[in-house]
Amino acid sequence: MKNLQQFLDVGTTILGQALDLLDNSLISDEQLTVRSQYMPGSTIGKHLRHARDHFSLLLDCVSRPRPYTLSYDIRSRNTPMETSREAARIAIESTIAQLKEVVPDVPFDAPVTLHAITPYPQTMQTTFGREVLWFAGLHAVHHWSMIRVLAGEQGIQLDGSFGFAPSTLVHQGTEASLGKAKM
Repeated sequence: MKNLQQFLDVGTTILGQALDLLDNSLISDEQLTVRSQYMPGSTIGKHLRHARDHFSLLLDCVSRPRPYTLSYDIRSRNTPMETSREAARIAIESTIAQLKEVVPDVPFDAPVTLHAITPYPQTMQTTFGREVLWFAGLHAVHHWSMIRVLAGEQGIQLDGSFGFAPSTLVHQGTEASLGKAKM
């Protein structure tokens, strides 16, 4: 139970960074849709949606009866959260609420069968604990780092810890919530 509580803390903190971005850094819906000159096709809104999708797909998977079967490749695109700060806020808040509801009831080592297209069809075994933090959580941080680049293109200032992996923040000794070693 301790591990899941820690993963819940990290997951909600990472998604909370997206809420902070929406509430304190972005000032218009248009900023969500500006296309990057360095990452073709990328927008802040698309990266927010993509990262949130991975949490939602996993949480939806473990909310159904076992055996748990998951594919991250089945995602919605062109959703309202890609173009509206309010829709993005609602979607992310909903995912945080779902995390808080679902995570405490799923065993850390609950088996999950993961299907992926790499472009070859792949099937592998994993666990809920591995997927909820090491994939969904750190995958989101990876996308937050891309959002950092996109925001920089628009002259948007972000929190100093946004888009940095917890291990990097701990190594740097930052005071950010994900940067304090909890050993």
